[in-house]
Amino acid sequence: MFHTPSFKVIVFIGRILCLLMFLSHLSDALKERHFLHYKFTVLTRADTFPEFSAEAVFDDRRISHYSDEERVWIRAEGWTEAPGEPSDVKDWFIHQIRTLSDCTDSQCSELHVLQRIIGCELEKLPDGSVNLTVFDEYGFDGEDLISFNYDAEQWIDKSPKAKRTKVHWDRQTGRNIFIKHYLKNCTDWISTFINTKKSSPDVRVSTRNSPDDESKLVLTCLATGFYPRDVQMEIRLSRTKLEDQTSEIRPNDDQTFQMRTSVKIDRNHKGSYDCLVNHSSLRKPVSVEWDEKCLGHGAESHDRLYGLPGAVAAVLALALICWRIYKQRGHLVQNWGNE
Repeated sequence: MFHTPSFKVIVFIGRILCLLMFLSHLSDALKERHFLHYKFTVLTRADTFPEFSAEAVFDDRRISHYSDEERVWIRAEGWTEAPGEPSDVKDWFIHQIRTLSDCTDSQCSELHVLQRIIGCELEKLPDGSVNLTVFDEYGFDGEDLISFNYDAEQWIDKSPKAKRTKVHWDRQTGRNIFIKHYLKNCTDWISTFINTKKSSPDVRVSTRNSPDDESKLVLTCLATGFYPRDVQMEIRLSRTKLEDQTSEIRPNDDQTFQMRTSVKIDRNHKGSYDCLVNHSSLRKPVSVEWDEKCLGHGAESHDRLYGLPGAVAAVLALALICWRIYKQRGHLVQNWGNE
């Protein structure tokens, strides 16, 4: 016989589930992630988009791209020390897609897409340990095609279409050794870069009138100019964190980041409000108190926004070609700490 659980049991279970969800989100928030990706896209037909395009992205910021006109990679200002681009040239990619598409003439009649993503990722865990991930993966027409096995220095075919490619690439031992060395260099660079490049946040607090409630003020904390991206921020009243805070983080145009946190407060409530910011560049958390005499000044006037045209173009391109290989790939995790 089945028994219906009591209301108290349901409430208890609900609280446990909420606690587990909170701890899961808290764990993710405490992780620090960084990545360096080189992305390549090749089309058999270049009616609207270029036949070949490539870019390097570090932590969501494009640091270099391939110029089809000059047939060279062009780096963004300030990124001269980043690892060099993979050695495979444009003509090599075009040959690969024509082979996969069974094209016999100079112009294929059907549209096909070949994509490659190669690079590394670093994740710092709350306990101080570091996970390093490397990968070199290809996709064809939105499906996984083939990926590099770092330890074996061979390729894993993920589609029947890649079986001949796997046999051919496995025999290219010199190229496979180079790819392994390239991926190792990627992890070395990202580890050194993250540990040496740090910028401290500039923290400001301001208020403005609430647009929908005359009895309220919107208290805003802005931390800007910090690097790396991960930061913790909270607005407090008498050293107690306030509820219902909203936050957003955005890149600045100088390779640093900004974070804004806002909360509504009672206009007539007397108390000590402050903004507490913790960042890896700081020896200890920084607390900035709100001066009630400075209504309407501070955070709102210190925005440094990152230019959007490149980001919009990238989003449109990704939506068009459906980069499943990027979102659905299975990474080959390498534990460098044992080496």
